Amino acid sequence: MSQDRTGVDLETSLGYLLKEASSALRTAMEAVLRPLGMSVTHYSCLELLAQRPGLSNSELARGAFVTRQSMNVLLQALERDGYVSRPGEAPVGKALPTRLTPLGRRSLEEATVAVRAVELRMLGGMTEDEQSDAFRILQSMIRSLRNDPRNGD
Repeated sequence: MSQDRTGVDLETSLGYLLKEASSALRTAMEAVLRPLGMSVTHYSCLELLAQRPGLSNSELARGAFVTRQSMNVLLQALERDGYVSRPGEAPVGKALPTRLTPLGRRSLEEATVAVRAVELRMLGGMTEDEQSDAFRILQSMIRSLRNDPRNGD
């Protein structure tokens, strides 16, 4: 019986290759963050707050690619452990702006060194021009997918 089927050829699918690269990157990041007591989501949250202080739970969830519920659980733990602070009441509306504490900043500095080493390892076989091309191409792919009217944009 013939196995004629229409589907994605995983050997030549760029989408599948991107997903595989994403998975390998996450695995490598988790490996260097685990000894620091962090997950990729934990690190992403701290990095987002360092670059954009005062983000809300919803904004952090979108930036870290997790649900609001997952981010809320993480923020409660980070606040309990002294990495972030949030006001008792929302200054405006319902959003509680979150900020890094000095402990959060120190932990982020250490994690950033580890994550940067993973990124350098990932890019190690590429020239600067190839890295620039890859960056430009990936940005173009993201724009194309986000600008598709079928995405509800």
